[in-house]
Amino acid sequence: MALLIQQKKFLKACAHSLKPVALIGKAGVSSELIKEIDCLLKTHELIKVKFNAFKDSKKDLAKVISTESGAEQVALLGNILILYRQQKDSKKRKIKLP
Repeated sequence: MALLIQQKKFLKACAHSLKPVALIGKAGVSSELIKEIDCLLKTHELIKVKFNAFKDSKKDLAKVISTESGAEQVALLGNILILYRQQKDSKKRKIKLP
């Protein structure tokens, strides 16, 4: 699912008040981190991931994280990555895209 520009703006506004729920540290992007992000996306749909390490390669790692987790990269602002994955069950969806 590719997000439209309007939808990305809407999601960025929704994510403004969120705190980062996953941190990328010295261990980098591991399979455990991808599993954690996957679980967080199932419950929250929209999350922030903070780069505490590997800041030089954050663009490449953001692509890896989004493809591995099946999420859409909404934005990469500074050291914060915003990810969105729509809930498959329409009854459990928290965010309704415009």
